[in-house]
Amino acid sequence: MGRAFEYRKARKMKRWDSMAKAFTKVGREIAIAVKEAGPDPETNAKLRLAIQNAKGVNMPKDRVENAIKRASSKDASTFDELVYEGYGPHGIAIMVECATDNSTRTVANVRSYFNKSGGSLGVSGSVEFQFERKGVFHIPAQEGMDSEEFELEFIDHGLEKLEIDEEENEWIIYCDFPDFGKMQSGLEAAEIESKKAELQRIPLTIKELDEEQGEEVMKLIDKLEQDEDVQQVFTTLG
Repeated sequence: MGRAFEYRKARKMKRWDSMAKAFTKVGREIAIAVKEAGPDPETNAKLRLAIQNAKGVNMPKDRVENAIKRASSKDASTFDELVYEGYGPHGIAIMVECATDNSTRTVANVRSYFNKSGGSLGVSGSVEFQFERKGVFHIPAQEGMDSEEFELEFIDHGLEKLEIDEEENEWIIYCDFPDFGKMQSGLEAAEIESKKAELQRIPLTIKELDEEQGEEVMKLIDKLEQDEDVQQVFTTLG
């Protein structure tokens, strides 16, 4: 069928694989939220947030509803949220956030990825001090509202910085970690639905590497992100 067909097929498979990983990640967010505070999004802010994130990755409504039902079952798997820290090649600090129903499997896999890349998995606190935790909300660009006016309105909800992404036609809100819930409530009160909302670990300083060294680190990051137990990976790579 020719190389063009194979190229299109490869791109489609890569897109499907990316979607499957995104659905798995959101599905675990939903499961954790339901286990913590029940299946009703009206009374469960964390579940409302997970549902918004599901919309952001185009997860079908029936899959979201099924994920909530599964998580509500007495026999549903319980996912633990774990964070692993270590150093990748060339001294790049890495933090790995996971949601897992088998911590023994997860830590073994994560350690293996670090070791095979020439890095090392560290103890709790070994690299955390190199990051600051921030809430990050992606919202549709607010037509008819000046960005400075928006900042003034939401500074009381913890807004620290507002970035405008014209290419994606969205605004990106940053707040301090303790203000995450307050910002979520403020956006909901203003009837602004987030396209995506998450807690990120932002490096205080970054380390620049040459292209070859950077590729070595990226191979480790790719391995980590391909693991279904891994939710997010943060690094000091510049």
